[in-house]
Amino acid sequence: MWADPATERILTPATIITFIRTIACVTIVGFAINQGVPTDDAFWSPALKLMAIALVVFWAGDSLDGQVARRMHHETRYGALLDIMCDRLCCAAFYLGLAWLHPEFTIPVVLYLAEYMVIDLFLSTAFVAWKIRSPNYFYVIDPTIYRLNWSHPAKAVNSALFAVMLLATQAPWLGGVVAAGLLVFKIAMLVRLAKLGIPIPAGTGLADGSGPQA
Repeated sequence: MWADPATERILTPATIITFIRTIACVTIVGFAINQGVPTDDAFWSPALKLMAIALVVFWAGDSLDGQVARRMHHETRYGALLDIMCDRLCCAAFYLGLAWLHPEFTIPVVLYLAEYMVIDLFLSTAFVAWKIRSPNYFYVIDPTIYRLNWSHPAKAVNSALFAVMLLATQAPWLGGVVAAGLLVFKIAMLVRLAKLGIPIPAGTGLADGSGPQA
């Protein structure tokens, strides 16, 4: 739960998996986009099927690196931050590719990426202000923020189900409604975090007023 500076390092079995699954996901998306926009009206074009494979690789790898980190006791703040950043790269690749193949999804994709790559990114990296290893332990800071953002059900609802819903329903209007709802929800979480306050570590020259004066 608590971070230990002595155990912090970038290369661990978990982070190696993170690198591999990110490279694999982005590469598969690249191959899908290279096939070009489908010329027929079929939704499930070969390119989109490749995109779906990339999504599965991302989700499976994201689950695997977390399991490996916990079981091998290699959880680090470096690994958590790397995982968060790589998640955003994989999602951006998938959703931008989806919008390119199917422009009707542009509005829900833009709304979702605004929520996931800006607001949720801020929420997910805020844990570094405390001495915990990752957002998975944010329940010691604020149980409500943790439960609604990083518990297993919350992770599924906030990320995976949106992509599944888009691909299953093929309904841009529904995607727009869900993405807008997620955006409003994350803004509410950001307001709660702001009320909670992000601590300034001692010894920075800021908390004790010893920093540079104007």
